Amino acid sequence: MPHISEAVGYQSPDKPVGWNTRDLLLYAVGLGAKREDLSLVFDLIVADKKWAPFPTYPVVLGLKGDSQDINIFSDAVKPSGAPPPGVPQFNPNRVVHGSQSIEILKSLPKESGDGWKLTSRVVGVHENKSGIIVEQESTLIDKNGVVYARLFGSSFNLGAKTTGEKFSKVIAGPPKGKPVPKGRKPDYVTEDKITPEQAILYRLSGDYNPLHIDPRIGQAAGFGGVILHGLCTFGFVARSIVITVGNNDPNSLVYYGVRFTSPVKPGDSIQTSIWEVGPGPNGTTELAFETKNLTTGKVVLGSGVAYVKKQQGAKL
Repeated sequence: MPHISEAVGYQSPDKPVGWNTRDLLLYAVGLGAKREDLSLVFDLIVADKKWAPFPTYPVVLGLKGDSQDINIFSDAVKPSGAPPPGVPQFNPNRVVHGSQSIEILKSLPKESGDGWKLTSRVVGVHENKSGIIVEQESTLIDKNGVVYARLFGSSFNLGAKTTGEKFSKVIAGPPKGKPVPKGRKPDYVTEDKITPEQAILYRLSGDYNPLHIDPRIGQAAGFGGVILHGLCTFGFVARSIVITVGNNDPNSLVYYGVRFTSPVKPGDSIQTSIWEVGPGPNGTTELAFETKNLTTGKVVLGSGVAYVKKQQGAKL
């Protein structure tokens, strides 16, 4: 079998992707958007807060693809071509999302139309005694070759082994944020109550992993029942940043990244503490943040970084 190092740089076959306006509205509601968040949920608004697609939507396309129907999760996560060389077959029930980031280069259109694709390549692999971490870079490209978003994500494959020796190789990665300031109160604090039905709603955006709806799967995996999609928590916090710092303008978010540190369950409450830590690129404000599960007391999103076009009316 090839060495795991040969996986780094492997380019997966392009994945056709697509969406319509209904998909974008459903995604916003899946992130907990409320009736007052008209710039996120009302596509016909023409007042001062004109509707726009929520900027983190591209993160769902890796599983959704271009389908308008549900899918089988185990099929959705299978490589469309040959698996990366040196990487063993992973058990989808033993895969944990480790980190995710997105750089928004252009606002999405209401409908994709034909010809959009998601490219993906392996940019890092790590093996330790607990398993294997695979890092991927993806780009969202329209039919004319224009790049709309760049994403980095990592998956932690629990218990997976190749050589059994410690190994690490990385060729690319997302921007690294600053740590949250110690001894300084956050500039913004937001709280969200996750409804008991939130995972049922969010899964309709394309992630049909039964872990997020069947309590038996979660119990067998050691979570004590259903857990919320990590990318749902990811989106909840992005929405809170857009509301508080971006004055509810979806186009205010330019870059956003987190590390997943602990699960959230439907029904839990989360609190996000946000600090302004200096200027970001191209006139943005750089934020550092972390999100705590108020039900368990554990940090669920760490190493948070965002670049936001700060808007007048930001809610301190």
